Amino acid sequence: MGMGMLQIARAVTYLFKARCFAFALGILSIAYTQSILAQNTALPTKPKNIIILFADGVTGTQLEFGRNSSQLLRQQPFAATDTVMKHGSFALMSNQPADAYTTDSAAAATAMSTGYKANNGAIAITPDGQSPPTIMAIAKAQGKKIGLITTATIYDASPAAFSVHAQSRRDSEHIVNQYAELLPDVLMGGGADYFLPKSESGGKRQDGKNILDRFKAKGYLVVNEVGPLIQAHSEKLLGLFSMEDMDAEIDRAATVQPSLAQMVSAALKTLSSQGKKSKGFVLFAEDENTDTDGHRNDTAALMHDLWAFDDAIKVALEFQKANPDTLIIVTGDHETGGFSPTNGPKNSGLENGNRSNSVALAQLKKINAFKASTQQFAEVAAVKVREGYSQKKLEEFIVQYLQNEFPGIALDDGLKEQLTSQLSKGVVSNYSPVANILSQAIARQTGFHWGTTGHTNEPIVAAAIGPGSQLFRGYQDNTDFARKLQQLLGWSK
Repeated sequence: MGMGMLQIARAVTYLFKARCFAFALGILSIAYTQSILAQNTALPTKPKNIIILFADGVTGTQLEFGRNSSQLLRQQPFAATDTVMKHGSFALMSNQPADAYTTDSAAAATAMSTGYKANNGAIAITPDGQSPPTIMAIAKAQGKKIGLITTATIYDASPAAFSVHAQSRRDSEHIVNQYAELLPDVLMGGGADYFLPKSESGGKRQDGKNILDRFKAKGYLVVNEVGPLIQAHSEKLLGLFSMEDMDAEIDRAATVQPSLAQMVSAALKTLSSQGKKSKGFVLFAEDENTDTDGHRNDTAALMHDLWAFDDAIKVALEFQKANPDTLIIVTGDHETGGFSPTNGPKNSGLENGNRSNSVALAQLKKINAFKASTQQFAEVAAVKVREGYSQKKLEEFIVQYLQNEFPGIALDDGLKEQLTSQLSKGVVSNYSPVANILSQAIARQTGFHWGTTGHTNEPIVAAAIGPGSQLFRGYQDNTDFARKLQQLLGWSK
């Protein structure tokens, strides 16, 4: 055989062996995939317990920020990504409402609770006036215990839409009245104001009723402080820890208001109190502060609230270890703020001679050194205005406050003028322009930029781990979220 023929023969032999090897690898790959599918198929399809951990205003960008900052600054894994998303199932969901391109929390939570689209502002009521059953109503009808937790007012849009109905998310008194009829086994958050009549300090009810007394008469343990919550032993628990929204984690006084993790821990103890006799439970636990942080463009507050949210996930995962028939879902409703940590050229502000505006460990450390939210700054500065501070004295106060609470941050002349102008108007709302002006200064000096003070239409994340988690895969609509839960609860229309 000539040299050319010998080379051809060797090449044919090599290709034949390579194809055989590739075929063998293919067989092994198929066998491995079938093994994994068999394991997933072997999981219970209908969990006994469902824990929905809900970060309002949060999707992929914020979750990555939480993961990165937690690993670098806390030297801790981020359970949302490192456990639930890595070892569970993962889906993205579109979230348009019935009447707009970008959703609010009410319409998004309605879709995720009922399986039907709603107009922005509506609580589990469709555009044609129908009131489809909510997830919590279905769970209760199936004999399960139910719980609602939020760091906002307990009658806020998301917990409300997961449980009751209202034409408007502003119908606070009507929503609380329905809670008194539905009687969730656990109800915790802020918002004591609409449980109390106007005749009592901080109360806002127009009908003169004290709803706290009604819950007490139904056998609820009612708590408003951290200590009694941690020590609570009751099958029914109502915790109201502020008159309105609870504080951002960066501002929270640990002896006054509980963390989300502490509320979730207390709720799980209450909801699982009947042990094996119980038919299980559905718990909805929301961190609303992450959404508020986005509206205020407050990067440091967002970071701490993401950590607080993740700490609550870790509590749920520990519960799941002892109760493997528990499904954990980590999700949200929409993205807030157009959060945009950047690596690019600087555009304006105090640049310190650098040409780039890139986020790295130094910028994370700078953010982590902040001691307050931008909203707290706005509220403290507004007090000084009401006290009659002159322009010069107010500016001196601002400089000193920033040095103490926001080290390394200064206001350029343009932002300083905007800030003092806003303060002179004497109005500091929940989404204060004063807070956002300070946030602009922080963005220019750290690279943590924001695109808006409102919501965006970015698809949301739904990650799940535990029995039934296989349903949460691929690209879905937020109405599919409700249908998956209905399937897991064994409910059909």
